[in-house]
Amino acid sequence: MFFQGCYTALITPMKKNFEIDYKGLEKLVKYQVECGVEGILAMGTTGESATTSWEDHKKAIEEVHKYCGGKVVTIAGTGSNSTAESIDGTTFASKIGIGAALLVDPYYNGPSSLEIRKEYVEPIARRFPKMQFIPYIIPGRTGCQLLPQDLAILHSTLKNLNAVKEATGDLKNMALTRKLCGDDFSILSGDDDKTYEMMASPEIKANGVISVVSNIIPAAVQEMVETYISGRIQRASEVAKALDPLFKTVTVRTEEATPYGPRLVRARNPLPCKTLMNILGMPSGPCRQPLGKMTEAGLKILLENARQVYENNKWVFEPVESFFEVNLKERLYKEKYWKGLCYV
Repeated sequence: MFFQGCYTALITPMKKNFEIDYKGLEKLVKYQVECGVEGILAMGTTGESATTSWEDHKKAIEEVHKYCGGKVVTIAGTGSNSTAESIDGTTFASKIGIGAALLVDPYYNGPSSLEIRKEYVEPIARRFPKMQFIPYIIPGRTGCQLLPQDLAILHSTLKNLNAVKEATGDLKNMALTRKLCGDDFSILSGDDDKTYEMMASPEIKANGVISVVSNIIPAAVQEMVETYISGRIQRASEVAKALDPLFKTVTVRTEEATPYGPRLVRARNPLPCKTLMNILGMPSGPCRQPLGKMTEAGLKILLENARQVYENNKWVFEPVESFFEVNLKERLYKEKYWKGLCYV
């Protein structure tokens, strides 16, 4: 399997009591399928896997796979900071017929790149030779990193490891990955705001994205990637520029006053995306603790960026209005739709 195009790192909608909203989950998957994405990642970190029990984790993966119905690729988020736990999750995914899994670097433990390769990715990939595996490299969250050299060893020795989700933010690291792994290897962006740059770089030649923003605007993100791949570079560039304000909201940074001086507040994925989905009338609900709410200043930035896209490129949001039967002219401008979604 060669991974190319837009894959959505699916948000997991929650009820007010923080239980998974499976009806909402089904609706979100159907929306993604209708909008033409290549695949859906179930229970990745965007899906709040860190605060979901493995029982719920497995059920959500199974339900997403069922809702996909073979129309798009299902990728199971089975990575963990425990190889044994990851094997258990991957065993379940394999048994229900899922052919691909995402393995995030083992967070907090701090293994070396060598250990990540020999004690984590390799034993899992060898145990499930019929499944495809995508290492997910995001050192800013995990505190460790599978390096290009070890990634190249994995690619050269395992037939079922031909892709990476790259969220290092380091263009030189990405270029080295391409150099060592070759053109038969898929580099998927893990940062929406860097996807176009990664695809356009002759040293990186990224093949697509595992996207957060595509939870809201899957058709537009898919178009950006698809047009670039098909050689319609000008259109891809136009779409990328149109979407840029939304890409910038995956993480929202504000400086907030306290009695002891200012402090930086980062509203990180999936908080801004879930907040905007709630405003737009899409199934979302709250984030599980310890994630909470955005600040008033952060919410203002989120709204301003969404309005900018809506006012300048209404076509981007048309699938949202059509599928979820909502009026975004009202929802993006009336306070009642975001009341209670930020700290006051």
